[in-house]
Amino acid sequence: MGLALGYSVATPTLIHLVQSCKNERTITWAPQFFTPDQGAALTQLVDIILPKTDTPSASEMQVDRFIDRFAFEVMEPQQQDFTKLRFSKFLEEAMTRSEKKEVTQLKAQDLEKVLQKALEVDKQREAENFEVIHSYNEAIEKGVPIDIDDEILRFSFASDVRGLTIWGYKTSEFIGEKVLAYLPVPGQYVPCGNLEELTGGKAWSL
Repeated sequence: MGLALGYSVATPTLIHLVQSCKNERTITWAPQFFTPDQGAALTQLVDIILPKTDTPSASEMQVDRFIDRFAFEVMEPQQQDFTKLRFSKFLEEAMTRSEKKEVTQLKAQDLEKVLQKALEVDKQREAENFEVIHSYNEAIEKGVPIDIDDEILRFSFASDVRGLTIWGYKTSEFIGEKVLAYLPVPGQYVPCGNLEELTGGKAWSL
């Protein structure tokens, strides 16, 4: 998932981030990368993507804190600037659509409409968007900024936050050990088998 999002993260670094978030059990959360208002919006977003059902919600697994820590500690400065730009455009659209004047006024339903619209693209449009994003980042690296459509920025942010939410959720200790199929000490090697028979239909956590 990290490589798909354009990030290269060493496993010890990822484990450190997940462990740090797991140990933060404070009631109030002060983001390190995002502003407090953006952090509150991010918490709503991750729970829209992975809401509470018979398993915990994404925010209950500290995924919002994981994404904030990831952006703060792992992303390069260029990626950080790009993330801030994309998130601001995403929130601006949510405020415009909902006719709200402040980010703090945004509700889950306001954010969900923008998230759904941003991700509502077919495979061809998705590929075209990624190509534009790639060209934009290359231009920034060369010091020759180019314009990029706000709609593509919102797509890029929505795509990344969805990927990071799923990544952080599946990497959490509780989900890895209690929800997914967990076998810390591998036994018999089965090169090809029915997942229903092997794990009851659960994906492997490792």
